[in-house]
Amino acid sequence: MLTARRLVIAGVSSGVGKTSITIGLMAAYMKKGLTVQGFKCGPDYIDPSYHAAVTSRPSRNLDSWMLPEDVMTEVFVKGSEGADISIIEGVMGFYDGKSPTSNQGSTAEISTILSSPTILIVDCSAMARSAAAIVKGFQSLDPGDNIAGVIANKVGSAGHYQLIKEAVEQECGIPVCGYLLKNKTIEMPERHLGLVPSIERGELDEQLEQLGEAIAETIDVDQIYQISEQSALAAEPAMFQRKSAIDVTIAVARDEAFNFYYQENLELIEAYGAKIVYFSPVKGEVLPPDADGLYLGGGFPEQFAEELAENREVKLTIREAVENGLPVLAECGGLMYLSESITTIDGKTYPMAGVLPGKTEMQAKLAALGYREISGLANNYLFKDDMEVRGHEFHYSIFTPTGELPGAYRVSSRFGTGEEGFLYKNVVAGYTHIHFASNPDVLENFLRVCKDQKYGE
Repeated sequence: MLTARRLVIAGVSSGVGKTSITIGLMAAYMKKGLTVQGFKCGPDYIDPSYHAAVTSRPSRNLDSWMLPEDVMTEVFVKGSEGADISIIEGVMGFYDGKSPTSNQGSTAEISTILSSPTILIVDCSAMARSAAAIVKGFQSLDPGDNIAGVIANKVGSAGHYQLIKEAVEQECGIPVCGYLLKNKTIEMPERHLGLVPSIERGELDEQLEQLGEAIAETIDVDQIYQISEQSALAAEPAMFQRKSAIDVTIAVARDEAFNFYYQENLELIEAYGAKIVYFSPVKGEVLPPDADGLYLGGGFPEQFAEELAENREVKLTIREAVENGLPVLAECGGLMYLSESITTIDGKTYPMAGVLPGKTEMQAKLAALGYREISGLANNYLFKDDMEVRGHEFHYSIFTPTGELPGAYRVSSRFGTGEEGFLYKNVVAGYTHIHFASNPDVLENFLRVCKDQKYGE
């Protein structure tokens, strides 16, 4: 039987050490000469950047709320091609998802869909036998979940670890595969919006390597590797097969400032026959002259506001192209860049592309966070009829229009229904990050408008 090694690293709660241990395991297996594929449960962009830094492979998001089950499975199977082991980092606590009364959108649901064994991480800093009660509670809440092992994090000593190991293995019937000492645990840097640029610059390489060494010292990575062995998953590659031949070139801004893209979004653009050309606004690369459309993703334009402001030629080429009808899809950081200016948290204001009449201001407090169900408002060419797509919103900035701008989206969330985003000529801009795989027809609409503009139809 074909096997496909896969493993979910889950926590009993947020902040329990999932990212540190996931990255450490990846680094330890890479050091053994294995090819490792990373995945992240949920819509997060930051943790996948860690994964990619260690594995040298694009990490992919697995989201059982944004994506249909068969599509999510296909994303996993496709991403795992060529890997010796796939490691899936969970989100929040194991059972935390969209609803408090079901597993929807949780790490637990994803592990069940993918028939993946789970290693549960427990913060054992102030307990011994009680750790067994915690693990047993997780096992009993949904007996269908395959919790196959435990890692004890933040233990006080090797002797403390032995107490935990004996209790959990006796009461829960699963192995405790190792531990990290509280006073020697290498903490990852605080997750914040400046993190990915520091990864891009290689500033965390030494820290990531040390984490892998620490994991290998006190965690039985060979035992975990054996636990990961499962029968291979099957999935029809329908999503990423060539769908049609839409002969257009899409410019994608990709650099330190713009790097929040779901990997599947980029692959789906190519699946429709379009060509992607990457360029870097931060480095002063102008809009490619053969671009028939522009995709401006999210990221950290505020971190590079000075460089973006100084690259006037880049801004000019984008502004002129928009005025000439270039179709543009801008998400979050892309919306910020298209505004008149960005005011950073220290009060400095930098001129941006000036496409959208409005100003962006950073604030210390989170402005929006959560899943979104999206449909189009009037004249939004991304949507036809009752078409809907799913996405996620997460930002600290506020965009305030200084002129008349029609709305782009009608969004539904747990807080109710409202409007989001803006339209200007052929620009569709908003804070919501759309996952094209939740409804590829939205992407096809974008590409066909690009084609119509190209041929003057």
